[in-house]
Amino acid sequence: MQGRRKAREVAIQVLYSLNFVDLDVEKAMELFWGNFIVPRSAKEFAATLIEGTWHHREELDSLIAGCSDNWSLSRMSKVDISILRMAAFEFLYCEDIPPKVSINEAVDLGKTFGSENSGSFINGILDALNLKISKDHADKPVHPSARPAKA
Repeated sequence: MQGRRKAREVAIQVLYSLNFVDLDVEKAMELFWGNFIVPRSAKEFAATLIEGTWHHREELDSLIAGCSDNWSLSRMSKVDISILRMAAFEFLYCEDIPPKVSINEAVDLGKTFGSENSGSFINGILDALNLKISKDHADKPVHPSARPAKA
């Protein structure tokens, strides 16, 4: 799934940049597509991740904050919070992606783009978040706006 790995790398770069510039998501993606080569196989999934993560960030931030003992979102690096948001989006809205895959990908992204401690930090929060979501979903029907992504 090299296309999905590349899509996640692109998505993190765009999501990270959105923390610092006042652009809408579509304009941010246009700027990225215009300045960097993105394989067609990665572009569609990257756009799904970027748009979905950014539009649901308040919900995702609330979930992440509930699973990050002793760490407020304001204390987290912008790279780490971008990765955590994207993985949480995958947990909730990409039913065809097993949570273990989302966690592994997020940890690898943390090791690539974050600090030396990002991988373990991200892993700890996502493990707790996955348990919480799994427990909550066992008691509730699937989220009504959930839309599956391509495998």
